Amino acid sequence: MTNVFFLKGNKKLLNAWAFYDWATSVYNLTISSAVFPIYYGALFRMAEVETVEVFGHHIERAPLIGYVSSVSFVIIALITPLISGIADYIGNKRIFLKFFTYLGAFGCIGLYWFSLDQIYLSLICYMFGLIGSWVSFALYNSYLPDIAYPEQQDKLSAKGFSLGYVGSVLLLIFNLIMVMKPELFGLVDTETVPAAVQAMKISFVTVGVWWIVFSQYTFYHLPKGYKKEGERRNIILNGFLEIKSVWHQLQNHPKLKKYLRAFFVYSMAVQTIMLIAAYFGEEEIQWGSAENRQIGLITSILLIQLVAIIGAYAMAFMAKRIGNIKTLIIVNIIWFALCIYAYTMVTPTDFYIGAGLVGLVMGGIQAISRSTYSKFIPETTDTTSFFSFYDVSEKIGIIIGLLAFAYISEETDGMRNSALAFALFFIVGAILLIRVFKEEKLNSDSPN
Repeated sequence: MTNVFFLKGNKKLLNAWAFYDWATSVYNLTISSAVFPIYYGALFRMAEVETVEVFGHHIERAPLIGYVSSVSFVIIALITPLISGIADYIGNKRIFLKFFTYLGAFGCIGLYWFSLDQIYLSLICYMFGLIGSWVSFALYNSYLPDIAYPEQQDKLSAKGFSLGYVGSVLLLIFNLIMVMKPELFGLVDTETVPAAVQAMKISFVTVGVWWIVFSQYTFYHLPKGYKKEGERRNIILNGFLEIKSVWHQLQNHPKLKKYLRAFFVYSMAVQTIMLIAAYFGEEEIQWGSAENRQIGLITSILLIQLVAIIGAYAMAFMAKRIGNIKTLIIVNIIWFALCIYAYTMVTPTDFYIGAGLVGLVMGGIQAISRSTYSKFIPETTDTTSFFSFYDVSEKIGIIIGLLAFAYISEETDGMRNSALAFALFFIVGAILLIRVFKEEKLNSDSPN
């Protein structure tokens, strides 16, 4: 399909792109942040165990999910450039967007059967969901400079995140009602599985179905992508060669290179915190009862999403007024303070306050980071490779962050010390962003 609809900057095309956030963000909320961490902890509590045997080693639940997530992100970091190279050469990244959407969605549906008795198969389903989510989102991100002009990208990026928050909150509310009032859905306690836990399992299925159904609108309207010109050899390895090419190109773009260094550091902390926050709340906060824990954690995550809608637009407004880099510096300082506060959290009220503050800066830092990178990359039709480099940098950071979290948690017999470690990342990130700001100022003062 080739018509005016696919003209760059077309409003309907921009809306179709942003709508993928509506489809896919339910994974991040229900699986990564809210219901699955509660379900995962409940399995251990029902089995009255603190560890599970994996490959001959007994590992506690929080470090286990950290290590498994790290392995998943190693796979993601390897797959992303491979896929991006092939997509650029065949001119069809939409087909890969579809494949990894379906992989992630069916992985979520497979979590319905997640159990400690079948831990290996269960963790594979968890990995499929994680891999599908992140690789598809990387491909989705790479469309941004293809379809939107620089002056549209901040607002469009924020719109995508906001749609994601709204959609995921709607589904979470439905799942919350199902978990808290399972009798309304015909669910009753059995000898082995409480009705609330059954509802959690069903919620994983709703995520997969939602993801598949609503992504069809984006699939229908997005263009396939740009076909790379010239001779095509070593297609399988070309993704990695393109990453290498982007690395060499960075030498001619010092501002972009400095920005990526800063992004690598602070994104390492942001993404890791978002992945483990619910596990922190599930294990470290004194909820008083299992029911309070379920209500409190889901309510906290819901609060984060609602506040994040305001935060994403507020950050976009701030970026327009004072610039993207200044905004990111301020947000990094706020994140630093939040990490220090997290170390002191004990009561549910502490956690609610932290959740609200996280919501203000969570979506904003992601949206502004994405649009800033899009503005900094040179004019090219090879956007998939540049965004692949961006995403691989992010994934390598997450691998390091998750390994650091798992190691610190296991060695110090708790998760609080990890918060202090991540606080340092934000300070370093802010310092590196100041260097980017100086580079920008130097260029603006240049007579050229």
